Amino acid sequence: MTGWPHCFPPSPGTKPLVILLHGLTGCETSMNMVRAALHHHGLGHPVLRLNLRGAGPSRATCRGDYHAGCSRDLADALTSLVETAPELTANGIFISAVSLGANVMIKFLAERGSEFPIRAAASISAPIDLAASSRSVMRRRNALYHRWLLIRMKADCGGSDLKPAERTAMQQARTVFEFDDRFLAPRHGFDGAMHYYTECAAGRFLDAVRVPTLVVHAQNDPWIPAGPYLAHDWSRNSCLTPLLPRTGGHVGFHDAGHDVSWHDRCAADFFAAH
Repeated sequence: MTGWPHCFPPSPGTKPLVILLHGLTGCETSMNMVRAALHHHGLGHPVLRLNLRGAGPSRATCRGDYHAGCSRDLADALTSLVETAPELTANGIFISAVSLGANVMIKFLAERGSEFPIRAAASISAPIDLAASSRSVMRRRNALYHRWLLIRMKADCGGSDLKPAERTAMQQARTVFEFDDRFLAPRHGFDGAMHYYTECAAGRFLDAVRVPTLVVHAQNDPWIPAGPYLAHDWSRNSCLTPLLPRTGGHVGFHDAGHDVSWHDRCAADFFAAH
């Protein structure tokens, strides 16, 4: 074992490491992370479930918090991994990320993906248009989810390094947009939510990705609109393989007769081809 936590150790062989990234308010114990880890490890891969800054159990050991554009954190984590645990990355790396984590991954791949031994990646239900996703989450039909999500977001960012004004802004936010506009965006150097959304949305980075990447999104996702996916010209970048089924929900894709989610099986098949 290495010093890296949350790692399913290598099996004998030469298969690449699979790194998993969670979504908004998730962490390494999220059910979709655990199930994906079990599936890829069962196929012979070592697997690392990577927490974004301050997520879940990492809250106690982190200063700051993650956001949709924190690609530098991912680059720093992979740099450390390659340097301190070369045996894990000797056969290359696959990355599979869901939801907000997938947005971070796409941005990272566009900016610095070529600097690491990444063979392929899979994006599941990424909010490639953050402004549209924010509006969708706040729709009346999503009221219960919106309320639950906002509570979880506040809990994730409730670290001890908050300034009094930041803590007040966070606690007083009544919507996801207010949370992003009054707390998260200024905390990370953005001029409000719209500036944060524009600068960090994965959609603006898709054409710059140079790593073979499977992009999975369901057209009936209740929280992340399919419009930006359907409007994008995927022919502009041959490194991207879009997979846009009519159904599947948000990081769901369950089907009868299978214990493993369809998107995890698709990711595994895509990785096997690379």
